[in-house]
Amino acid sequence: GSLITLSCLSHRVLCQVISSADPADPGQDNGTSDSSWITRLENNYGFYIGLGLAVFSSFLIGSSVILKKKGLLRLVEKGGTRAGDGGHGYLKDWLWWAGLLT
Repeated sequence: GSLITLSCLSHRVLCQVISSADPADPGQDNGTSDSSWITRLENNYGFYIGLGLAVFSSFLIGSSVILKKKGLLRLVEKGGTRAGDGGHGYLKDWLWWAGLLT
């Protein structure tokens, strides 16, 4: 068979032609025309993992902010010194710690 050299930037590929084929022949398949849903899922696996992680982390970050804010508001309702005024009473509140650990 013939040898073909393909060059692209810093990569160089050497291909060997084994046989010639008719492009109009429907029996020729190079493996790229499979459109089953399993193949599409496998091709986009990284995308779906990334999307799931992004949604999950947004949920955790949002719930963390809400829990910490609820803990600080409970402290103010009890008459404690606000954190901005130098108070550290929020460190005794379990709801604030739940928000921090989330």
